[in-house]
Amino acid sequence: MLKGYWVAHVDVKDQAVFEEYKRAAMKPFARYGAKFLVRAGQFDLREGELHPRTVVIEFPTFADALACYDDPDHLAAKAIRDPIAEGDLVIVEGFDDRG
Repeated sequence: MLKGYWVAHVDVKDQAVFEEYKRAAMKPFARYGAKFLVRAGQFDLREGELHPRTVVIEFPTFADALACYDDPDHLAAKAIRDPIAEGDLVIVEGFDDRG
């Protein structure tokens, strides 16, 4: 099975509340085997427009990535984040170049 990824670009308006979201989201992330590959950090935008915070989360499977998003614990955490952040999130299936 191919891995699944969340790729998000976010603008956080209240870091203290965002920390609450991160704590609340830890439980569903752990449940679905999430691994953070990118969590903000330095970037160099070469094309287009972008929210300043980029996050890439890897999941064991695409199905896990979808299930984590729809998990009630994640949706509760998302309710904390939504009023203080705006951005884009795509859930995408990984690529296997072995054939």
